[in-house]
Amino acid sequence: MDDTAGIVSVLQDRFPDIVAPHKEDICYATTNRQEAVKYVAPDVEAMVVVGAPNSSNSQRLREVAEREGCRVAVLLQRADEINWADFEGVTSLGLTAGASAPETLVEEIISAFDARFDVTVEIVRTAEETIAFNLPRELRDMSAQSEKATG
Repeated sequence: MDDTAGIVSVLQDRFPDIVAPHKEDICYATTNRQEAVKYVAPDVEAMVVVGAPNSSNSQRLREVAEREGCRVAVLLQRADEINWADFEGVTSLGLTAGASAPETLVEEIISAFDARFDVTVEIVRTAEETIAFNLPRELRDMSAQSEKATG
């Protein structure tokens, strides 16, 4: 989100008549997670981002944490990737996940820390996500017909 804003600003300086993208053109989940990291990062010593190394949005979350002052900001896919030496002396840890990271992997990371440290989980919400992705009408109709046939 911040990268896009910077690029748009430079383009607008160069091309004053350019039309900038609408804020909603950026994935709401990505935007919300970056805002949450900006909110939490100044208050924690380290940040773990759960996600794939080839995930652009996960990489950006790690970068946002670093920019906001986390001395340790790592991207992990699984608990077995944790380098425990990175977390020596850390007393406060933030945890977030890329938009496509399954909740089970987040729970796996929490469990790994809980096995080594006294962990208290505090959920921080900076936005309420109310968007629902409904099935297209054709698929809903097919599902309804399938239920009638089997039920």
